[in-house]
Amino acid sequence: MKIHEYQGKEILKRFGVPVPQGKVAFTVDEAVEAAKSIGGSVWVVKAQIHAGGRGKGGGVKVARSLEEVRARSSEILGMRLVTHQTGPEGRIVKRLLIEQGMNIARELYIGVTLDRARSQNVIMASTEGGVEIEKVAAETPEKILKEYLAPGLGMQAYQARNLCFGLGLQGDAFKNGVKFLLALAKAYESTDASLAEINPLVVTAEGAVLALDAKINFDDNALYRHPDFSALRDLDEEDALEVEASASNLNYIKLDGNVGCMVNGAGLAMGTMDIIKLAGGMPANFLDVGGGANAKTVEAGFKIILKDPHVKAILINIFGGIVRCDRVATGVVEAAKNVHVKVPIVVRLAGTNADLAADILKQSGLSFLVAGSLKEAAERVTQAIAA
Repeated sequence: MKIHEYQGKEILKRFGVPVPQGKVAFTVDEAVEAAKSIGGSVWVVKAQIHAGGRGKGGGVKVARSLEEVRARSSEILGMRLVTHQTGPEGRIVKRLLIEQGMNIARELYIGVTLDRARSQNVIMASTEGGVEIEKVAAETPEKILKEYLAPGLGMQAYQARNLCFGLGLQGDAFKNGVKFLLALAKAYESTDASLAEINPLVVTAEGAVLALDAKINFDDNALYRHPDFSALRDLDEEDALEVEASASNLNYIKLDGNVGCMVNGAGLAMGTMDIIKLAGGMPANFLDVGGGANAKTVEAGFKIILKDPHVKAILINIFGGIVRCDRVATGVVEAAKNVHVKVPIVVRLAGTNADLAADILKQSGLSFLVAGSLKEAAERVTQAIAA
């Protein structure tokens, strides 16, 4: 689950991570009042959307008077902000973060995430702050420093010192940097985050170290341990179909192809998409209906898939392990009749009672294309689109 920058900073503050003083605003008047309460003579007006690259898109502007705060807020609030992460459709800005201006001496990068290859959390640091870390990794990977966090131990002080030495911090900035890194690692692990990215991390002329930006993502599978986080979810920033799918306990991610996929199990779903690509097709979505696929979940899946106008055919690939294939087949038939699916449907069922399931599909009176293998299913669905 993603949250906004201002929400992430509020969470970081709980763990002692230094952040600039700031307030969220939903109107221009609220933005001006926020600047007044913050005080000072320089403020930053920042669009709040779930995407990076806001500054390049015109979503981050400096104001040096309350009149400029009003003007900049009027420009940004309600704009369609397009960045490299939003795609050409952009996002409508519905809230702002008004933040105190900082006396910045250096901009650095810090990120904490899971290294799946090593099954360990890793904290990364770079002197290339304010730059897309993917670009740094591709062009100058030697500028990314890493420390791996041992499970159960968390980040150790010597690891924080190693990174601060590598970043060239000295004096007060070094001591503050060590404290910052230890607090950030603690916040990351305590909240079951999947990503905590500070870009840029700034060092002020006075030696303070602060999170000028904050991108925090949570592990959806651990949200039950943090019931207060659900209030932070902004459905306006999520794909409407993904929101609808989550309400039906389905895992759905929209893609750019024309083959709708309905599969049980994340690994099988990814394998299915790969085979569709090998057969010359393009998957339109990732959709995992879970281990207990039934008429209700299949019907919900059909409805969501068919709301994508690009879908020209559907491939159902179910392995009958937890649930018997004949029950899945009965559910598919019932759901297809209720939804009135008008595109070709290729079904491949394997596992317990697969033969019985094939008979149910053939005798349903509906024009299912039944495949015996995943390779055959992928080939038939791509052929159905081409026909």
